[in-house]
Amino acid sequence: MRADLLALLPELVELAVLSVGTALLSLGGLYIEWFTLSTVGTGDTTVALWAGVMGLVPFAFAYLLATDQVAPRLHRLLADLDGTA
Repeated sequence: MRADLLALLPELVELAVLSVGTALLSLGGLYIEWFTLSTVGTGDTTVALWAGVMGLVPFAFAYLLATDQVAPRLHRLLADLDGTA
């Protein structure tokens, strides 16, 4: 049992790093969108529009990272833990 968990350790580390990356990208996008709302409040709509588009980029990358990397790896890891690979 212990050897099985040690064999899965690299996958666990990869999953943790990808999950943290997804969370950080989402937080970055949230911060940029907060800046966008603040900029709209000051009346500078050109900068707000630019920042709004730039704020969507980290959200898009976070979504793609979560759906293309994190979800399949998590599914594979859970299948390996169940022994139904």
